[in-house]
Amino acid sequence: MDTANVNQLKTELNTLDRTELIEVVLRLSKFKKENKELLTYLLFESKNEEDYIYEIKKEIDLLFKGMNTSSFFYMKKTIRKTLKITKTYIRYSNIKETEVELLLYFCRKLRSVQPSITKNQQLLNLFYREIKLIERKLTTLHQDLQFDYKTRLENLKL
Repeated sequence: MDTANVNQLKTELNTLDRTELIEVVLRLSKFKKENKELLTYLLFESKNEEDYIYEIKKEIDLLFKGMNTSSFFYMKKTIRKTLKITKTYIRYSNIKETEVELLLYFCRKLRSVQPSITKNQQLLNLFYREIKLIERKLTTLHQDLQFDYKTRLENLKL
C-alpha cells in the first residue's frame, strides 16, 4: 500500500463534510504511529475493501518471497515482521471479515514455507496461535461467512 503525500491528504480532506472530517480525525487520534497510513486507508482504501485486501496480500507475498530461508532464525524474523505488518493493516480496516481473510492468507503462506515450519517449534506455535485467533474471530461473523471460513481453516490445519 502506497502512502499518500500531505497534499493528496489535504485535498481529500477538503472534499469531506464537517461530520465526516470529525470522525476521521477522532479515529486518527487513537494512533500515535503510522498516522499517515491510517489516514490514507480511511480516505482512499476504505471505499474498496477488496482492493485493500488484494494489496496487502501482494505485500505478504513479497515479504515471504524475499525471506532468507538459510536458517530458522532469519525465517522467524521475517515471519514476525510480516505478521506485525499484517496486523497493523488489519487494525486500520477494523472489519472482522478483512481480519479473518488476511490471517487465513498469512497462515496459508506460513504453512507453505520451505523448509517446513513443522521442523521449528517456535514457528509451529506461532502458526497455532494465529489459527486459534482466527477461530475466535469466526464466532463474531455471520453464519454463512463462518461456514466458508471454517472450511478454509480446516484445509489449513496441519
